[in-house]
Amino acid sequence: MKKTPKRDYRLRSAKVWIKSYSGKSIVKGYSKKYSVDKLCAIKELRMLDVEISKEYEKQLRQSLKADKQHKLSNKQKHENEIEDLLEFESDEHFAMIMGYTSGGFAYGITHEEMDKINHDE
Repeated sequence: MKKTPKRDYRLRSAKVWIKSYSGKSIVKGYSKKYSVDKLCAIKELRMLDVEISKEYEKQLRQSLKADKQHKLSNKQKHENEIEDLLEFESDEHFAMIMGYTSGGFAYGITHEEMDKINHDE
């Protein structure tokens, strides 16, 4: 993992770096070079008098917000899938019914066994 240099170093170093930068997106380049997020890159580039449009910043913020919502949605979906896998039937005898015998009788972990398991953890 690349360590992010302190801001004062980044700003001094970037004065030289900006002059030699030949890429398409100075924000992306700065972000990558100095290991900062793109919003930080925008702020620091503006401190160095680099013109970054408000529209670009607005689009970036919307994109980051959409990415965050997508990740949260995927996380919630994954958690729901896990919960579905972990759901077990129970009754007055069994905390977790694992299945049924051919005669229709339930088998699984009793409430007492579950209490012991939970106590041991």
